[in-house]
Amino acid sequence: MEFQISNNLLNGAVQRTSPNCSDRNLNDAIELLVIHNISLPPGEFETGCIAQLFCNELDSDAHPYFAEIAHLRVSSHLVIARSGEVTQFVPFNKKAWHAGKSSFQGRKDCNEFSIGIELEGTDYEPFSDNQYEVLALITNLLLVEYPSLNSDRIVGHSDIAPCRKTDPGPYFEWERYRDAIS
Repeated sequence: MEFQISNNLLNGAVQRTSPNCSDRNLNDAIELLVIHNISLPPGEFETGCIAQLFCNELDSDAHPYFAEIAHLRVSSHLVIARSGEVTQFVPFNKKAWHAGKSSFQGRKDCNEFSIGIELEGTDYEPFSDNQYEVLALITNLLLVEYPSLNSDRIVGHSDIAPCRKTDPGPYFEWERYRDAIS
């Protein structure tokens, strides 16, 4: 898979525009990478419902769980499917609404200075080899493109919102991932 970052977009990714983003504070450099997991409905893959949620198109009647979340206005910069296909919803220079109430090293509102990457998955099963390969490729590009990022500034959602979130979960292989990045 060939990826390249140009004009805050990941060339090689499918581009979908989420309205759930905003401008970053001009004083905030991108200094944090946050890894998440998501599946919709929970535990189901390749349904297209993640994109529907991020684009405010989720049918609240399509699944009982959707009635609870269809009102949410959330997004991430990227979603990596089980197959390794990548969809970009928000340009990197914009603030995606992925972290919610969060804090990193005493600094609140991590959305202001982070990039969010969702892996299609759950807390209850391993991620695919394709996802690790693509995540490492993209991470290495981001580390070059955004010099304020470094390996110490790559965290899980659970690290910045520990009382609220558990993702990317216990099946995410941090050592495998960190060994694959520069």
